[in-house]
Amino acid sequence: MSYSFEALCLGFLFLFLSAQTSAQNSRVDAPIPHSSGQSVSPSYEGWYPNPDGSFSLVFGYFNRNYDEHVALPVGPDNRMEPGPMDQGQPTYFYPRRQTGVFAVVVPAGFGAQALVWSLTAHGQTVSIPGHLRPEWEITALEEVTSGNTPPVLRFGSSEGPLGQGPLGLRSERLTIAVNVPTEIQVWATDDGVQKSRATRQARHGVVWSKYRGTGTVSFENSTPNIENGKAVTFASFSEPGNYVLRVLGWDDSGGQNAIMAGGFFCCWTNGFLMVEVTP
Repeated sequence: MSYSFEALCLGFLFLFLSAQTSAQNSRVDAPIPHSSGQSVSPSYEGWYPNPDGSFSLVFGYFNRNYDEHVALPVGPDNRMEPGPMDQGQPTYFYPRRQTGVFAVVVPAGFGAQALVWSLTAHGQTVSIPGHLRPEWEITALEEVTSGNTPPVLRFGSSEGPLGQGPLGLRSERLTIAVNVPTEIQVWATDDGVQKSRATRQARHGVVWSKYRGTGTVSFENSTPNIENGKAVTFASFSEPGNYVLRVLGWDDSGGQNAIMAGGFFCCWTNGFLMVEVTP
C-alpha cells in the first residue's frame, strides 16, 4: 500500500494538531497572585526530642497574600486542639511562607496522638496535625554533616537563661509606655562552625518582628548589629495592651536566609519578648 506525499503531510498535521489540543485541554493555569483576601495555612515542619524525654513539635505558616498582614486572635479562628486553644502560636501573620516560627512541647507519652493547629482567614479554614511519625523527625539542634548548632539567645543579661533552637526561650514581662521608643536587647552567641568550606566567614544575626498584639509595632532597626555579644534596638507601640515580639537568631554559615529561618532543620533560634504596653 502506498500513500501520496500530500496524504502523509495531512496525516502528520492532524497528529500535531491533536497533540496540541490535548495539551491545551490538560493545561492548568498557575494561581493568580493576590495582594489580600486569601487564606493562611498552618504548616507542620517536624519534631525533635528534648533532653527530658518530651518532644518539640515545630510549626510555621503560609500566608497566601502578597501584601496583607493578617491578624487572627487566639479563639475559634486560631486554635490548637486537643488541650487549650492557646499553646503559644502567633496571632500576627506576615505575608508568604514563614518557617520554624514556634514549637510546642508534648509529653514523652504523646505516642500516636496529633496536635492540630487550625486557622480561619477570609472564611477559609485550614488545619494541620503535628505528630511524632518517625519520618518527620528533624535535626533542629545540630546540623548532621558539620556539627553546626543554632545560636544561643539570652534576655536580661549575658548570664541569663538561654534558649537554643525552634523552641527557644521566653522573657519576663517588660513594661513599656505607649508611643515611647524603648530600648530592647538580646544577647546572641554562635559556635562559628561553617557548614561549607567555601564560606569565608561564618556570620550570625538577629531579626525582630511582631508576634502578637493589637497595635502597630515600630522598630528603629529590626536587624540590629551584634556588638560584644549584644544586639540593641528601640521599639514603640501604637496602642496599650499585651504584646509578644519574636527575635530570630540566625546562623547563615550555610547560606541560610534570616527571613525563612534557614529552612526546616538547623540552625536558628526563636526568642519571645513579652511586653505590657501601658497608656
